[in-house]
Amino acid sequence: MKTSSSITAAVILLVASQAAAEGAKATYPTMAPLEQYLMTDLNAEISLARSAAPESISANAEILVLNRHGYETAVKGRNGFVCVVERSWSAGIDDPDFWNPKLRAPICFNPQAARFNIPLTNKKTELVLSARSKVQMFEDLRAAFDNKELPALESGAMCYMMSKQAYLSDRDGRWHPHLMFFLHPRILQLGAPVCLVPRF
Repeated sequence: MKTSSSITAAVILLVASQAAAEGAKATYPTMAPLEQYLMTDLNAEISLARSAAPESISANAEILVLNRHGYETAVKGRNGFVCVVERSWSAGIDDPDFWNPKLRAPICFNPQAARFNIPLTNKKTELVLSARSKVQMFEDLRAAFDNKELPALESGAMCYMMSKQAYLSDRDGRWHPHLMFFLHPRILQLGAPVCLVPRF
């Protein structure tokens, strides 16, 4: 009896979560105009990117900013770290916030993570700006990995997401500062690594 009740409760929760996910998916069905993803103040974007990591790291990191042509270097770095404000298409293909123009995710990659994630981010952004659909984008990413056009993930890859100004999704809003340690690629779903996330 107890097992039956537990199964019923689990089914109800599953149906409710699926319904909520379907409702959320309808919120951002397509890409908004590009202007909504851009930050008009270059210095504000640089500052937001730097807020991802401690100043002792971000002060000497390379800083990328998004413009109409993709991500470009705004500040050259000296320590191998790369800080960037990721946009919504850094999420997985089924994420309801995939096209959310409000999303701003400051992240600062260590050298190992940067060598994997920056080419991946640039590739995804290139595909977005060329008006590829989500399905086409992930097919192209899969082919790029299969053809070794994108680098493999190195051991020791991690990143900082310490910014208190981050807006990660409509579900999470301004999420808590954290670090991520990259374990292995989950190419088929995200084109990005699976992470362990210690929370502070």
